[in-house]
Amino acid sequence: MGSGTPYFIPLNEAIEISLNRSLTLKTEIVPLEKSYNRILSSSLSALTNDPPFDNSAMDGFAVKYNETLNPPNKFSISNIIAAGNKFDNIVKNREAARIMTGAPIPNGADSIIPIEDCEVDNENNTVTLNQESKPHFIRKKGENFTENQILLEEGTYLTPEKVSLCAAMGHDKIPVFKPIKVAIISTGDELRLPGEKLERGEIYESNTFGLSSLVSWLGHEPIRFPSVVDNLQKLRETLDSASKSCDVIITSGGVSMGERDFVRKIMEEEGNIDFWRIKVRPGSPPLFGTWNKTPIFGLPGNPVSSHVVFRVLCAPWFRAQTKSSQPQETKIRVKLDQDIKTVTGFITLRRIHLFNDGEQILATTKHHQGSGNIASIALGEALTLLGPNDSGKKGDFCDALLL
Repeated sequence: MGSGTPYFIPLNEAIEISLNRSLTLKTEIVPLEKSYNRILSSSLSALTNDPPFDNSAMDGFAVKYNETLNPPNKFSISNIIAAGNKFDNIVKNREAARIMTGAPIPNGADSIIPIEDCEVDNENNTVTLNQESKPHFIRKKGENFTENQILLEEGTYLTPEKVSLCAAMGHDKIPVFKPIKVAIISTGDELRLPGEKLERGEIYESNTFGLSSLVSWLGHEPIRFPSVVDNLQKLRETLDSASKSCDVIITSGGVSMGERDFVRKIMEEEGNIDFWRIKVRPGSPPLFGTWNKTPIFGLPGNPVSSHVVFRVLCAPWFRAQTKSSQPQETKIRVKLDQDIKTVTGFITLRRIHLFNDGEQILATTKHHQGSGNIASIALGEALTLLGPNDSGKKGDFCDALLL
């Protein structure tokens, strides 16, 4: 049990502290068609060369290059070679083999002439080449990758392109980490589910839906719990249940200084707090620690704050559990087109819109920047990454995190 750090700490220090509490993840083998959005638990090497054989890059004729010099040149058409052809074929002197894209190159041929650069005489079974043939129109065996070459490292996040690569490598089953089970718990007497009728003083609960989507984006399994009213016993029961069924707990709300901020209170009295409050705005009062030995991130209740803190604090922790750098956060350099309010000593993450003036990418705000305004981040295009000593003045440059 611990009361945590009573003062604000820098974001990078908070990340380092959180990384001291790691999980030992299990692995499983999944069919290739179920591997999208999963994370490799071991490196994958190719089971074959790609291409497995020299093949044509286009429809045309396979010929000997030195016989096509000084065009035009006429050749006898020897045969037709389609993709998937399993027979040995040969091109003799002054012969041209009609070939389709992807078909294996016949013995004796070393170049391709595209069909559009030829004149075919079907009656006499000849073809006249009006240009020199092209050796580079042959895809060489193993030019993309070779058998046993490691192409995907442990920790690779399987995008659609990488799933396709797995197939080209010859893999029908993929070793992946089992998704981390993440309990998502929102707190507050005022919360109601979307679709329910709101009474005076009530709002729709949105944080667990956004946080669940962020967990899924990282390739893990969110488990939404019902919202917990501001009651220590109810909160205790929910945290106990979450720690038994999940690997990690993420709460939303109840971490600030108020009398009814029960997440902070129960963690101070019965849990273990590694840190509380970090130097980011919005989102400065998150906590991290353990409940019944289960890692717990206590995020602010304001929707923008919870989203921002997940992006800059939780996401690095989740990536580290699978030795992954993906899905990557994309950062760009922008020029401020207006003054942006900053807080000295804090990283400032304002919601911005981007536009190009023909020379550089400019950033401006269009929406009210209150941390309760989820529209400002949902309709924004990026977050400023203004450093602790940045002034945020119009004309200054800063990094921005694309949303």
